[in-house]
Amino acid sequence: MSIETLIPALIGAVFGSLGWLVVGLFIQRSQFRRQARNATRAVYIELEMNRLNIATAREYGSYLPLGRAAFERLLPELATWLTAADLRLVAAAYMSHAGYEQVRTVPDLPAPMRQEALSAILAAHDVALQLLARLVFSRAERKAVAAAGETA
Repeated sequence: MSIETLIPALIGAVFGSLGWLVVGLFIQRSQFRRQARNATRAVYIELEMNRLNIATAREYGSYLPLGRAAFERLLPELATWLTAADLRLVAAAYMSHAGYEQVRTVPDLPAPMRQEALSAILAAHDVALQLLARLVFSRAERKAVAAAGETA
């Protein structure tokens, strides 16, 4: 093989390999972002269900269990996608479940303390929900979710 054909072949192989690598990394990154976004949407739905249970407990005294399975299962995806400050806000909502359990299991807790605790837990969920909604839903999707909440 002559040098005139070897050099262009080597250059072509190098650029072809680099191009293949860049395209592969781009596809992998897009897939990762899609998976992280879907994981965050699942945690959003779980937080929304928990929020409804907390609001029901605050208004009517009916305590339903709070879920955390999606959060625990999808935490690795959340931890790699969310910033530390954002992850802390979401985790705070889930950490408030300990307070909910305490309010639920202590029957002689004075009503004002019960209301204050449930309001704080509800506020933690609201903050996390607003954050996640901003991250994973488009503006049109957020408007549709808000409109659905108003009609319900």
